[in-house]
Amino acid sequence: MAFEIIMPKLGVDMQEGEIIEWKKQEGDVVNEGDILLEIMSDKTNMELEAEDSGVLAPAAEPTPKVEEVAAVAEPVVAAQTQAPVVHEGGKVRATPKARKLARELGIDLAQVPGTGAKGRVHADDVENFKGAQPKATPLARKIAADLGIDLASVSGTGFGGKITKEDILAISAPAQVKEAAAAPVVEAKPEKVLPEGVEVIPMSAMRKAISKGMTHSYLTAPTFTLNYDVDMTNLMALRKQVLDPIMNKTGMKVTFTDLIGLAVVRTLMKEEHRYLNASLIDDAQNIELHKFVNLGIAVGLDDGLIVPVVHGADKMSLSEFVVASKDVIKKAQAGKLKAAEMSGSTFSITNLGMFGTKSFNPIINQPNSAILGVSATIQTPVVVDGEVVVRPIMGLCLTIDHRIVDGMNGAKFMVDLKHLIENPMELLI
Repeated sequence: MAFEIIMPKLGVDMQEGEIIEWKKQEGDVVNEGDILLEIMSDKTNMELEAEDSGVLAPAAEPTPKVEEVAAVAEPVVAAQTQAPVVHEGGKVRATPKARKLARELGIDLAQVPGTGAKGRVHADDVENFKGAQPKATPLARKIAADLGIDLASVSGTGFGGKITKEDILAISAPAQVKEAAAAPVVEAKPEKVLPEGVEVIPMSAMRKAISKGMTHSYLTAPTFTLNYDVDMTNLMALRKQVLDPIMNKTGMKVTFTDLIGLAVVRTLMKEEHRYLNASLIDDAQNIELHKFVNLGIAVGLDDGLIVPVVHGADKMSLSEFVVASKDVIKKAQAGKLKAAEMSGSTFSITNLGMFGTKSFNPIINQPNSAILGVSATIQTPVVVDGEVVVRPIMGLCLTIDHRIVDGMNGAKFMVDLKHLIENPMELLI
């Protein structure tokens, strides 16, 4: 028995991916868990592990067994021919090789019966379909498919009776053919000349994804931002106390982002703040409330922004949260996140404090209902007990989707979060 190697989706919006590098070559023995290849999508790179053991073989050849263990390869022969499966959006399930061959031959994949698992179309299926069809040029096949013309009903005038583009157009719209032939030739517009000092570069896949997501969020959700000042005196003292114990236990340094993130998680788990930990679903007709917190943490990369997720953060101690957050952040920076590690967030935070940012309006990472922006901590004169003293004051900026959360509820959340950050021993209780 053979197994297909199928490119996984690295997120719900992923439409295509690119194989950067094969780690194994044809004929190599593969053990379960071995890295087969590296894939790049619009936001991250990912290594694909073998789900079984065996020998890597192409789809066009029978796959040998190794110690009676199934090989990792695309199946060559299926029990029966299945109709091609068309997914939502009209895309047929097919191998990359089959798609390329179909394009070259001008064959509509939706017409090709697939022999692979779940009706997946392979290159052999395309070849077999080609052999059963009348002889025609690739362009003629494409035009016929677009116009819904059965090639069997067309008489070919090409060499050996091959059907040409003209044969298809002659029976579909002879008047249009004559008109097109008589139409004047339109000269191509001259290439645009850029001014000196101007360079045009294409948008990267990541930037396109960010552009699409942020535009959708900005235009869809009516938002407002609440800004609060928080005294960091006690949190700074707590971090100093736990720095060495957590380093000794985990080998990792606890950061202010860790402490603030855990404070956010604890605050979100209060029943009165459940709408801050919610999502709009069913075309904004229903609200999905979460009894857990999957915390998204925005990570800036050289070419864009990604939001890895700490799943089940509400069940973690401080040291566990430090380990989990460092793990997904490190993977994000290395482009090694798995699909599940960058999806499913229920609330997100983004920290620009290290750049001296005093205040900003973060854009919600949908489908979250809110996002917390962390600004710089600045030594600031404040009045305490009637006296002016200098304290480390940090700015927090909460952007809220007004469709789910009202201003009063957002303010109550910030009051409780501020209290927890200024009294951080409660995080350890």
